[in-house]
Amino acid sequence: MTLERAGTKAFDCKRCGTCCYGEGGIFLDPEERDTIAAFLRITPRELQARYCEQRNGRLSVKTGRDNYCIFYHRERQCLIHEVKPRVCSLWPFYPALLKDPDAWLLAQDACPGINSRVSHEEFKRQSPK
Repeated sequence: MTLERAGTKAFDCKRCGTCCYGEGGIFLDPEERDTIAAFLRITPRELQARYCEQRNGRLSVKTGRDNYCIFYHRERQCLIHEVKPRVCSLWPFYPALLKDPDAWLLAQDACPGINSRVSHEEFKRQSPK
């Protein structure tokens, strides 16, 4: 019986915002840009002008003065949760954490939602892929 079947999840988001902190990692493809703009009831051009910047030739979500994603609110959490970018939806099942047990252990220190009681193998099995 796997730990997941026994009721132990490898990841249970605590909505702490730790993964929303820092700049430069939330890149949007054109479809994500359009979906978020529609959700906010603004044009894609307005979304880009107000909430995004070009970074390394790609469209990236800005951070606020507090260095959190511009769409993260400390009390209301992710303001675009229903349409959040794929990279946000993948957390913490990033390829680097799936491949490298040491990186996975370091991520546990930063993210309280990663269950340290499951093995790295179980973490990989529970990845949504």
